[in-house]
Amino acid sequence: MKTPNPQSLPVSPSPGAPAPRKKPLWHHLYFWVLLGIAAGIVIGLAAPETGAQMKWLADLFIKLVKVVIAPTIFATVAVGIAGLGNLAKAGGLALKTVIYFNVTTVFALGIGLIVVNLLGPGRGLGLDLATFDASAADNTIRSAGAAAGDGLTGFILHLVPDSFLGAFVDGQLIQVLVMAILVACAISMLGERGKPAVAALDTLAQVMFGVIKIVMWFAPIGAMGGMAFTIGEYGGAILGSLGYFMLSFWLTCLLFLFLVLGPICWWSGFSLLKYIRMIRDELLIVLGTSSSETVLPRMLNKLERAGVPKSVVGLTIPTGYSFNLDGTAIYMSMGAIFIAQAFGIEVPLSTQIALLVFMLISSNGAAGVSGAGLVTLAASLAAFDSVIPLAGIALIVGIDRFMSEGRALTNLTGNGIGTLVIARWTGQLDRERLKEVLDNPALVDPEASKSAEADAQLDTVTADPVDQTQPVR
Repeated sequence: MKTPNPQSLPVSPSPGAPAPRKKPLWHHLYFWVLLGIAAGIVIGLAAPETGAQMKWLADLFIKLVKVVIAPTIFATVAVGIAGLGNLAKAGGLALKTVIYFNVTTVFALGIGLIVVNLLGPGRGLGLDLATFDASAADNTIRSAGAAAGDGLTGFILHLVPDSFLGAFVDGQLIQVLVMAILVACAISMLGERGKPAVAALDTLAQVMFGVIKIVMWFAPIGAMGGMAFTIGEYGGAILGSLGYFMLSFWLTCLLFLFLVLGPICWWSGFSLLKYIRMIRDELLIVLGTSSSETVLPRMLNKLERAGVPKSVVGLTIPTGYSFNLDGTAIYMSMGAIFIAQAFGIEVPLSTQIALLVFMLISSNGAAGVSGAGLVTLAASLAAFDSVIPLAGIALIVGIDRFMSEGRALTNLTGNGIGTLVIARWTGQLDRERLKEVLDNPALVDPEASKSAEADAQLDTVTADPVDQTQPVR
């Protein structure tokens, strides 16, 4: 079984050694992110106008992160695939990844349809399409038309950028992924001559991880700005049936987490709750910014340190960000039926199944950023406009920001679990290392682990009577 390089992982204290000192609460990133979220909520409630103008703080943080995402993804994917040294093995890993992601997406779409039909959050609104004002969704409908205009051929053509650097300039992750795969295949075919290129790309990835560690300490400010904007701008729009629909969506995300992903975690030999504790920093950052992209580099680093080989992490996580959007799938299936219910339209089961199949295809390739789910939903409804009115998308434009947080959190959780499952499926997961990390998440926190190692080494030295008697030179 292939295991990560032990030199890149923090060393656990040996049995009998003094327990490492715990860092104070205020030394942890999640503490400051929680503080930022709380401050944002207070500002949004106490001064809505001020809060509505603070979105630029979240946007600035997201831009800082997105600057390094493309080169990080490119380097990580290229190193991961080239490091396998076998293109057939890389192809098998990619196939298993795609199969797993599509299976979980089907479950996400299905559970969304079941819950929205059972709870019926749109029933009782009694809207009339002839008098309904759809102007609030004009921009979304135009974007959806552009996204769906060329159909399958447009999607395939979009996989390839206009130039090699075009994918990096435009920030198109799926194009960066395609270019990284091509480069990795070319390096693999070079054999020994390709090793310097792999080493150079690995160094680039480590530099980008260093940059992201610095940027992450701006996360509390970004979370504060994002939450203040959300509460200040949309706080009054979550009443009545719209609020019921939003709560139904969050409930469905939790059901998917515990009824679908929970058993998958159990089968793979680890605890869902312990896994959530391990990525709590990332979940809080996503909650504040409504974007799962903000923590992509951290997830790459953390999962590798948790016992997943670089080759698996490098291929699975970036692929999941484009093809494994469980939260978006739930949102799309529930949103479509909610709109139909609001206008008193009964959608036949056969049409719902056809809608599910279409959404399975249209959700692939959707970017994991705030707002993408709404556009993808509109693009899917455009194909079924004769049954479900596309204009109804205006109903949920106002609360989309609240929904995007649930989408991003579910997407992030599912992608990390998917990476662990693929590593387990291929026999490459270091299960002992993962168990150790889940019991002590500080081992995958770069700052905490370094501090713990230093404390443990210091305690060992000072406790050794031989060392204490040595003269100081």
